[in-house]
Amino acid sequence: MATKAAKPAAKGAEADAPAPKSKKMLFIILGVVLLLVVGGGAAAFMMMGSKAKKGAEDHPKEEATSKVPVFVVIEPFVVNLLQETGDQFLQVALTLQVPNAETAETLKVFMPQVRSRLLMVLSSKKASELMTNEGKRNLTDEIIDQLGEPFAGGGKGPTITDVFYTSFVIQQQ
Repeated sequence: MATKAAKPAAKGAEADAPAPKSKKMLFIILGVVLLLVVGGGAAAFMMMGSKAKKGAEDHPKEEATSKVPVFVVIEPFVVNLLQETGDQFLQVALTLQVPNAETAETLKVFMPQVRSRLLMVLSSKKASELMTNEGKRNLTDEIIDQLGEPFAGGGKGPTITDVFYTSFVIQQQ
């Protein structure tokens, strides 16, 4: 009987022995697969990155147009409008869109002249001209033209892409 008892224990030991080997082998296989996936992903990322750089070099104009817009905020101010009936005032706050940070810095340096030009343009308007959307669009065009003139001496003035009105209130007294 001792021999019979030893045999089942041996069978149990044999049955238990392959289980740890198969778990060990499973972990090794999973590790290799994981390394292949991560390595393949890294290789794909590197290849896509180099293609993106080559594409950017091939099409520099597309990259230039996809830049983040640059804005210059003009502090709010009040101007007297041309009189139709009684005193009329315009309180306006606006933001200028420019093509790059260099233009924004130029406008900030010449801010007193920018504000003066804006005041001259705005104070030459009547309230009835500014009440309609078409009147505001015409005002925008005129502001872009005035601010596009050179500030110092001669040469070329700054490029203004667009004008955004963040506050526009006409008041009559």
